[in-house]
Amino acid sequence: MSEPEAAQTAPPAATAVLEAPEGVGTFDQEGNYIPRQITDHDIEGQYLEDAYTSTMVQVEDGQIVSGKVVKIDRDEVLLDIGFKAEGIIPSRELDIGNVIDPGEFVALGEEIEALVLQKEDKDGHLILSKKRAQYERAWGDIEETKENDGTVSGKVIEVVKGGLILNIGLRGFLPASLVELRRVRDLQPYIGQTLEAKIIELDKNRNNVVLSRRAWLEETEKEQREAFLDNLKPGERRSGVVSSVVNFGAFVDLGGMDGLVHVSELSWKHVDHPSAVVQVGDEIEVQVLEVDLDRERISLSLKATQQDPWQEFASSHQVGELVYGRVTKLVPFGAFVQVGESIEGLVHISEISSHHIDLPEQVVTPGEELWVKIIDLDINRRRISLSIKQAAEGGVVAAEFQEHFGEHAYDTEGNYIGAVNDEVAADEDQAWAEYYSESDEALEAAPAEHEGGDDGSEALEAAPAEHEGSEDGAEVLEAAIEEPVEQV
Repeated sequence: MSEPEAAQTAPPAATAVLEAPEGVGTFDQEGNYIPRQITDHDIEGQYLEDAYTSTMVQVEDGQIVSGKVVKIDRDEVLLDIGFKAEGIIPSRELDIGNVIDPGEFVALGEEIEALVLQKEDKDGHLILSKKRAQYERAWGDIEETKENDGTVSGKVIEVVKGGLILNIGLRGFLPASLVELRRVRDLQPYIGQTLEAKIIELDKNRNNVVLSRRAWLEETEKEQREAFLDNLKPGERRSGVVSSVVNFGAFVDLGGMDGLVHVSELSWKHVDHPSAVVQVGDEIEVQVLEVDLDRERISLSLKATQQDPWQEFASSHQVGELVYGRVTKLVPFGAFVQVGESIEGLVHISEISSHHIDLPEQVVTPGEELWVKIIDLDINRRRISLSIKQAAEGGVVAAEFQEHFGEHAYDTEGNYIGAVNDEVAADEDQAWAEYYSESDEALEAAPAEHEGGDDGSEALEAAPAEHEGSEDGAEVLEAAIEEPVEQV
């Protein structure tokens, strides 16, 4: 056979190279297509009906399923969970609160969980509940939270008798007495607020969850107090607001905690009652005296931020100077004379007159103004000893009095020479009237007796009334003016 003939009888070359795509039919040697055989057992050995059924979600009553929101109506939500039909969530099953608009609780396309209430109702619908799925999940979370002594957060959805209802995935009851650190009378303003609280009681069988916001506040404030106290150091000056005034002092809010200013630290002057110095709401500057970390107490001082009148007096006066003062009180062994703002000195009975007297009132009276000489100045003990009889002998007049009265009453060395005529005397009287005019009202308001021990009056009155045979009465004076020092 010739080559042309052989070529004509050979099968087409194309049939040898034809290949079918994977998963479809095949070609025979002649290039003919052979379709793929379809059988009931084609899907990995499963029947077609079983394969179809296996793609559907299997659900049982009480089961929690996940799905996508595919439709939101006025009174229900449709959820696609892969079942043969969408599940229906009635609006009352969306949340534990009162649901008016389902759109406020879910959004189209949102993935949510729901609990199967009924596989098929009378119309063949699958009935689901979002709030009951949340309830089941919430119980697990809440039990774990309580075990770890944690906190929960929820929105206040209702005011009931005796407290509030919080939505914490289920209904949590917050008693009125545990809403704040102090009992709250009006609970309505809390509606809609999100509150933190501790779980104090949990009973799933009774569906009972009791919360305490006060416990959370106390725990939070304790941490804040500890941090505040750690940053507060003695000697610091802080600004604060007077939060309350009591008989023994005033409490000042420092912006994190209250500190106490004891009555003895309110002023350099004697204070009958703290309300005479500060009022609630006053903004004041105080100095920190002590920080007690264990008792969480802060001691403060108001007077430490003010000029110490004793130090001021000591820096401008010295022993031997003449000062002008006013008699404030008589005691059996002498007289107290005010010689400056909040400064009183003692004139011992032996220094009142050059001749012997039995009682101070034989020579001086309360309210009388006179010259006295400083014969001892002890700033550390805050004591000044004065003399009336030595002042009568003359001496160097303190600078403030020289400036006040002018040069006509003093010689070139600053010694007081008194008024030289009636005109000068009248000027002098007027000058002294002006000098004391600003303090008259304070003096009149001051107590007649030095109560409270600030001036050592109890010790003074207890001292001997007789001083015969002792010209300077040093021992009596030492005992008389011993002042108790009260610390905060």
